[in-house]
Amino acid sequence: MKPFALLPGVALLLALAACDAAKIQSDTSNSSTAEMVTTTAATQAKNGIRVTPFNDSPKFPEAQLILKTPPAGSTVPSGAVAFDYDLSNFLLTKMTGGMHAAHLANSQKGQHIHNIVDNEPYTAHYDTEFTKNLVDGQHVVLSFLSRSYHESLKHRGAYDLRVVTVGKVAPGTPKFDVTAPHLFYSRPKDVYTGKDAERVMLDFYLVNTTLEPGGTQVRATINGAEFMLDQWAPYMMEGLPIGENTVKLELVDASGNLIPGPYNSVTRNFSIQP
Repeated sequence: MKPFALLPGVALLLALAACDAAKIQSDTSNSSTAEMVTTTAATQAKNGIRVTPFNDSPKFPEAQLILKTPPAGSTVPSGAVAFDYDLSNFLLTKMTGGMHAAHLANSQKGQHIHNIVDNEPYTAHYDTEFTKNLVDGQHVVLSFLSRSYHESLKHRGAYDLRVVTVGKVAPGTPKFDVTAPHLFYSRPKDVYTGKDAERVMLDFYLVNTTLEPGGTQVRATINGAEFMLDQWAPYMMEGLPIGENTVKLELVDASGNLIPGPYNSVTRNFSIQP
C-alpha cells in the first residue's frame, strides 16, 4: 500500500518540474526574442544598404598610446617628421582575435597605429617609430590604436591629438582648438574585393564629444541614403553596390545642425569590386 500512498507526492513533484521546465523554456524563448528585436532595431536599412553597429570585438581597456615626438605645440624642420610613441598593454603586428577577423578586411601585418594628419586618409604603422613627410604649416595629428581589421580603440588612453608646426606657417592660419568637439574619418578606405566586400566597416573617431539618441549624432550619408548614428561604435555596412561608393560624415547637434569644426563634415569615396 505504501507505493500507492506515495503516488500523489510523486505526481506533485512531476507537475512542479514540468512547470519549471516550461518556465525555463519560456524565459529562454523570451530572452532570444528580445535579443533578436534589439539587433533588428539597431539595424537601419535604406536603398538596399544595411547599417548595423557592433561592439563585440576583443577589448583592450588597459592599452595606452603616448606620442613622445614631436611634442604638442612644437615646431619641427620642414620635410620628414619623426614620430616616436610609447606603447603599453597592446601588441603591434599581432592578429586580433574574435569573429570579425574572419569577415572584415584584415591587415595581414596585424595590429597597428593609425596616424591621421589634418583628417586626410590615415597611414598604418606597425612600429612605434617612423617618419612621415609633411608640408610646411600647422598640422593636426590624431593617432590611435587599431585592431588588425582597422577598428579603432576608443578609450581615452588609446589616442593622442595634438597640433604640430612644420617649417613656416602661412600668415592668418586659424588656430585649431584641441578642446572643441571633433570628428575624424577612419574607414572605409580604398578598394574592397571578394569576401571583404560583403561587409564593410564604417569607423570614425570622436574627440571631446559623445553621441546619444536625441543629442549629438553623426549623420552618415551613404550613396545618398541618410543614416543617423547615435552610438560611437563601428558599423557594419552591407548591400553596397559594385563600383564607387561615397560616404559623407557630419557631426550634428540635436537639431541636425552641423557642429562647427574644420573636420566635422567629410566626404570619402571607396570602391567595391567583385
